[in-house]
Amino acid sequence: MASRARRKQQRWCTQPLTPLMEGPDPEMQDESNKKESSWELIREWFRLQKGLGFHGGGGGGSSSFSLSLYSNNIPAKTQDLRLLLGVLGCPLAPIPLPLPLATDPLRRGFHIKDIPIETSSARYIIQQYLAATGCLKQEKETKNMYAAGTTKMICCETEISTGKSVKSLGTRSGENGCFVLWQMSPGMWSLELVVGCNKVVAGSNGKIVWRHTPWLGTNAAKGPHRPLRRIIQGLDPKSTASLFGKAQCLGEKRIGEDDCFVLKVAADRAAVVERNEGPAEVIRHVLYGYFSQKSGLLVYLEDSHLTRVQSPGNDTVYWETTIGTRLRDYRDVDSVMIAHEGRTVATVFRFGEESMQHVRTRMEELWVIDDVVFNVPGLSIDCFIPPADIFDVDNSP
Repeated sequence: MASRARRKQQRWCTQPLTPLMEGPDPEMQDESNKKESSWELIREWFRLQKGLGFHGGGGGGSSSFSLSLYSNNIPAKTQDLRLLLGVLGCPLAPIPLPLPLATDPLRRGFHIKDIPIETSSARYIIQQYLAATGCLKQEKETKNMYAAGTTKMICCETEISTGKSVKSLGTRSGENGCFVLWQMSPGMWSLELVVGCNKVVAGSNGKIVWRHTPWLGTNAAKGPHRPLRRIIQGLDPKSTASLFGKAQCLGEKRIGEDDCFVLKVAADRAAVVERNEGPAEVIRHVLYGYFSQKSGLLVYLEDSHLTRVQSPGNDTVYWETTIGTRLRDYRDVDSVMIAHEGRTVATVFRFGEESMQHVRTRMEELWVIDDVVFNVPGLSIDCFIPPADIFDVDNSP
């Protein structure tokens, strides 16, 4: 707890608040250029990757790419790692938790009269999931949780198409790291993630979701308060069940050796509109859960996020980010089944309305949960206070 106390006293340098990105956000400019739009940085990153693929060529192009185009000479490996952390570090779920868990209709039961078969089937599957994870028979209420684990993030691979030819770039070199996660009901959480020489700190006090990176400073998320994706991918079955409370059952699909029921839940239009940023308009954000027909457990989680960017004088560009996580190694922790291992694959796909050109970047994370503890003594709401500079900017004239 000493490290947490030190972090609470830390005061990061004030940065203009920009929304948390659901896609890549590599800041590859020096401090004087931090006011530039994050979406412009993403477009520039892919434009330069495209130029590297068709004009730079070979392994030496990557070095030329970083040394000749940026005054601060950030190595290409560092740029790739920042992209990895921007996409896979601390993404949020598509929708907020609909109700406090104590009043969640999933726990009170439901009436199937006048409910579409897709909705009633989904609720039955979620009831089976709660039973399979042990949540329905859990005697002691869970007030908070601590989890620690290790991760390996694998550098991105980029596929570039001009409509006539396709070229693949990148290697599968990776960086090892570790993370610590704290959670407290309702809706409070704190994440510290270190990969390579980069540290990402993110958290929520139940009202504000924020993130801090050394290259972007402190950022606050726009739109409704949403849970951390790492929490719903096998660490907190109750939150996962609540998130799928209004889901629809799409049918069945086989994932590996598991026959699964597929549930879908999507952010409503009003919620995604709140997350728009300048020329970037969020079109949709959808979450799919694949629940094993045999065990009842969640074995695969996927969300898809589509954004349209329309800048004056430029063609419309679409960005689709898809993150899929395979959950494995469920173990009993205080009578609750927790996933202790997983593999996450993220794909960032850039395409235009008229152009035949597209860019697809793929990245991976292999993660392992080493320790999980429920009801940690002494954990309080003071451990989830946001950085002071968020309030400094909010209160500035």
